[in-house]
Amino acid sequence: MITEKHNAMNRGMISGVRFILLLGALSGLNSVAAETIYVTLEKDNAVAIVDPEQGVLLTIIPVGQRPRGIVLSHDQSQLYVATSDDHVIQVIDVKTLSPVGILPSGDDPETFALHAKDEVLFVSNEDDSLVSVVDVNKKQVIHSVGVGVEPEGIAVSPDGQWVVSASETTNMIHWIDAASYEVIDNTLVDPRPRGVSFTADSQYLWVTSELAGTVTILDVNSRQIIKTITLAVPGLNADRNQPVGVLVDPEMRWAYVAMGPANRVAVINAKTYAIEDYLLVGERVWNLAFSPDHQRLYSTNGVSNDVSIIDLTRHKVTKSIKVGHFPWGLAVKP
Repeated sequence: MITEKHNAMNRGMISGVRFILLLGALSGLNSVAAETIYVTLEKDNAVAIVDPEQGVLLTIIPVGQRPRGIVLSHDQSQLYVATSDDHVIQVIDVKTLSPVGILPSGDDPETFALHAKDEVLFVSNEDDSLVSVVDVNKKQVIHSVGVGVEPEGIAVSPDGQWVVSASETTNMIHWIDAASYEVIDNTLVDPRPRGVSFTADSQYLWVTSELAGTVTILDVNSRQIIKTITLAVPGLNADRNQPVGVLVDPEMRWAYVAMGPANRVAVINAKTYAIEDYLLVGERVWNLAFSPDHQRLYSTNGVSNDVSIIDLTRHKVTKSIKVGHFPWGLAVKP
């Protein structure tokens, strides 16, 4: 638990960092059409803002308590940040970097997904075994979907037809119709599913299982498993292979898996399912995001307090940027 003394220290640190960085960086943040990464800092109650092209931290802004999931709005004018201990989704104006509102979310929001076409958020409520459906414009929870125990990973298919929720304790993927909000099917997967990601054509779903150290690929039409891949870094104890975040590139050539305390990102051939490489990044890698041109991959490394930049043309880690305490989620704006 974070103490009030710790919070006060963090607020002082954030204020000091902001003062220094704002002098040179923030004044030009919105005038430069550069790519920007927004990173939630779980133990600082803040969001770090990074210029990945220059490889520098621009500024840090305070938000609510224990921020984790973060998503950009469709028009990229707002950031939605799950402040878990406040039990809300905080809304940040991208231009001013100021809070402009809150959205209800249900208890302890951690991860959430924005519908591919509509202004609707699907939020995992881990403590209540629910997925909350939030209408962004109405600022209301319009539906609650009962799922398995401890839902966390959640994703919306690019075609907007499916929402999938991964329940960590039930070890299931729940298939929710995105129009009716009804659970249509359930698929049993390996223990403690964490990350879920659809392919760009909405035909396949990739799922990581933290306790099993595996990645499972499911056919969306049949909702059945077609392949399970076991991750194993040579020379590393198997219990450190704890995959969480997963992404597949738009061409469906490569899949990338954040491997938690293994401190690596696995590179998997998305056609053959062969593991091609393990890229050493920072400590306790949580989540991943592509650059808009898909030439780079970014990872949040919770224990080493940094973000790693991976060149995808060479599959090589090129830089790490210190951002603050316990980076968790990230969103990227062109």
